[in-house]
Amino acid sequence: MSTVNPQPLWQPTAERIAEARITRFQAWATEHHGAPADGGYAALHRWSVEELETFWKAVTEWFDVRFTTPYKRVLGDRSMPGAQWFPGATLNYAEHALRAADFRADEPALLHVDETHDPRPVTWADLRRQVGSLAAELRALGVRPGDRVSGYLPNIPEAVVALLATAAVGGVWTSCAPDFGARSVLDRFQQVEPVVLFTVDGYRYGGKEHDRREIVAELRRELPTLRAVVHIPLLGTDAPDGALEWSALTAADTAPVFEQVPFDHPLWVLYSSGTTGLPKAIVQSQGGILVEHLKQLGLHCDLGPEDRFFWYTSTGWMMWNFLVSGLLTGTTVVLYDGSPGHPDTGAQWRIAERTGATLYGTSAAYVMACRKAGVHPSRDHDLSAVKCVATTGSPLPPDGFRWLHDEVRHDLWIASVSGGTDVCSCFAGAVPTLPVHIGELQAPCLGTDLQSWDPSGKPLTDEVGELVVTNPMPSMPIHFWNDPDGSRYHDSYFDTYPGVWRHGDWITLTSRGSVVIHGRSDSTLNRQGVRMGSADIYEAVERLPEIKESLVVGIEQPDGGYWMPLFVHLAPGATLDDDLTDRIRKTIRTQLSPRHVPDEIIEVPGIPHTLTGKRIEVPVKRLLQGTPLEKAVNPGSIDNLDLLAHYQELARTRP
Repeated sequence: MSTVNPQPLWQPTAERIAEARITRFQAWATEHHGAPADGGYAALHRWSVEELETFWKAVTEWFDVRFTTPYKRVLGDRSMPGAQWFPGATLNYAEHALRAADFRADEPALLHVDETHDPRPVTWADLRRQVGSLAAELRALGVRPGDRVSGYLPNIPEAVVALLATAAVGGVWTSCAPDFGARSVLDRFQQVEPVVLFTVDGYRYGGKEHDRREIVAELRRELPTLRAVVHIPLLGTDAPDGALEWSALTAADTAPVFEQVPFDHPLWVLYSSGTTGLPKAIVQSQGGILVEHLKQLGLHCDLGPEDRFFWYTSTGWMMWNFLVSGLLTGTTVVLYDGSPGHPDTGAQWRIAERTGATLYGTSAAYVMACRKAGVHPSRDHDLSAVKCVATTGSPLPPDGFRWLHDEVRHDLWIASVSGGTDVCSCFAGAVPTLPVHIGELQAPCLGTDLQSWDPSGKPLTDEVGELVVTNPMPSMPIHFWNDPDGSRYHDSYFDTYPGVWRHGDWITLTSRGSVVIHGRSDSTLNRQGVRMGSADIYEAVERLPEIKESLVVGIEQPDGGYWMPLFVHLAPGATLDDDLTDRIRKTIRTQLSPRHVPDEIIEVPGIPHTLTGKRIEVPVKRLLQGTPLEKAVNPGSIDNLDLLAHYQELARTRP
């Protein structure tokens, strides 16, 4: 991919730059904290990483973070892992998330949308009241700071209320979506031993009802630490024996009482995809998430009280937690519970229209699916309120940028972002004051010392290298659950470059300051010493209309050779004949690299993913190397385990 000064696809107007919150923040930080007045975003970013403590102090002041006891200094220890942020300070995340109730009481805090696509509001006053009522009930049940509270819930207002009530009492929230099977949920929840479980009786998806009462009964049997189960009758069934009714716990008119906890007190546990072994139980702090999300949502996403924030997600993905944090900026948050493509592929655009979303986030895969399906968002919907479309989950291919530009609006801000569950935030992505270049993320985020390194730790520009972060971020994990000596945490990020976070992505930092993501470095294709990310292959191959999805792996052979098969899931009616095979090879040869033309192109019935939608390259690679299925992959982490049988059989029969 060329990084030689292409013309930008989008350029913010002078008026838009002047009105952006990040512009006002820079002017204020210049006056109060010595931030650079000139040099635009690049100068502000450089200051934010060179003067790390001053920058984060400025963030807390700009957003009026309420410390009930003051901090001794911003960064007590900056070593990684183990950085100590704002030691001595106490605060509460939920208190900040509900502050807008003081001045927007009767306006919607949440807009709940199901597959009818009719938004239903929950006002700030009612959200605050429900959180107050539920927090009091949790305390009455004996929930104390540090206790874990779990949710087996779809993306509904009750899930937000439960998270905020848990945070209000100082509990530790953790959730899974109800499309997760029992084994997947238990792999996660059994690690953290919750004392309360919030659950639905089922959910609606794709126009059908899915009863989950048997799975809920199994969860209750297999989680012996539970003191209480709370029943939310989404499908209208009666509460099972011994369960509490949601309506009874949230009926009181009670002002919330916010437990003031240390800055590094656990807020929630997120889980890695866990394709091999148990998922990593990643613990992030109340204060770390608060200040990181205020920066990310308030400055980078430019969100405020006049905005409506819609991101298609489920409660099993970090983007749900990120979405809920939109409340911190006083923004109305849109919760969609249902299939992303029901009743048709363009469903998410209809939801964006009906909710008046100003920032609409989705997956790169959904954008490309809309392109292939011939969806015309701006022709069929009034999207005049949408200022920004953001994508994550995988790199947005250049054709995705062009399609959004052509089919939504020419003056659309397109924000491809990249981060991870590990930090519940972005390393690089949205900057409202910078141009957008096709196939690129706008810039590294403020306070994130993002670099691209070669194997010896030398920084690179305009070359592919490892994504590293050389200074701590407040939302980095405080620890993993059940990792008493910190070895699993250390080995996950710090074993390659001591004291430096290595994320596991290949990136290019361009000389213009933008960022290109090439895919996971642990599934890198290395032919004759030339490395290429799998994402580059997918972007080229999946332009072909016959290819629905693809997966590529590179496998080192015992004789020193290298086998690189490309698996293709074809669109309905397509055939993998000699003509299509030749076009796939020619596409890769001419657009990418003749070295990375696959050795074989193999049709498969489908591409396996994690439960959060990521292609599982490394487990497939292990299967093809002969690793038994039970050792190559955690079955509970895969969306369709049956698909792996095809790869397992190929490994068995291949000479």
